[in-house]
Amino acid sequence: MNELVGALGWLIPVALLFLLFISGVRIVTEYQNGVVFRLGRYVGLKRAGFRWLIPFIERMVIIDLRTVARDVPPQDVITKDNVSVKVNAVVYFRVIQADKAVLQVEDYLYATSQIAQTTLRAILGQVELDELLSQRERINHELQQVLDARTDPWGVKVSNVEVKHIDLPLEMQRAIARQAEAERERRAKIIAAEGEHQAAEQLSQAADVLSRNPATLQLRYLQTLVEITGGGNHTILPIPLELLRAFGAVPARPRPPEEAREEEDEDASHGLS
Repeated sequence: MNELVGALGWLIPVALLFLLFISGVRIVTEYQNGVVFRLGRYVGLKRAGFRWLIPFIERMVIIDLRTVARDVPPQDVITKDNVSVKVNAVVYFRVIQADKAVLQVEDYLYATSQIAQTTLRAILGQVELDELLSQRERINHELQQVLDARTDPWGVKVSNVEVKHIDLPLEMQRAIARQAEAERERRAKIIAAEGEHQAAEQLSQAADVLSRNPATLQLRYLQTLVEITGGGNHTILPIPLELLRAFGAVPARPRPPEEAREEEDEDASHGLS
């Protein structure tokens, strides 16, 4: 009986010590950091692995170091040109200093989400609607820089900000559609005018080439008649070009410079004689 009492006297303290040891065991994973407090005072960080804390004296707050993606709810924004739009975005950030994330802010997730909303309204209110629609990459970069500067005291690194959706009023959508349609019509008219200009230049050059040789003009005339009759059954009466020239429908063939000079020399010799 005495031996049993003596054994229990040893087992109870050992069991209490074992339970005390187990209660202080902590396992920190690879993507976490532990912020340790001893009697309320910050004493350091615990990295990944097996960690032991002094029970009832030390306390550890686990901080996740992985990248967090948070949606920014749709925000009513009035752009610089007084257009009311709704814009939502997504923010990617991670904790790089776990001690600051615990000591400098109460809830870094909530604080980062709230400051992202206010920054989104402030930055987008300084740009016009056309810039918001066409220069989204620049705006995303500016949002990321501003958010990163504001969350740096909390040990939070904002890696990216993306504006996801821009909800325009129905009247503005119709105005943009009319503007795009007018722009397409303008481009079509410019292209058509350029084509007419180029065609006129080519026709002018072709006319100069054809006027140098009557046979070339006659062959082109006959080729045109063949092209007209190739589309179906047509009856065409070809009219000689000499007859058209007689009535003035076709301009007379310009004489080469050599013939004109010879004729002038002959007129001059007859005048002298």
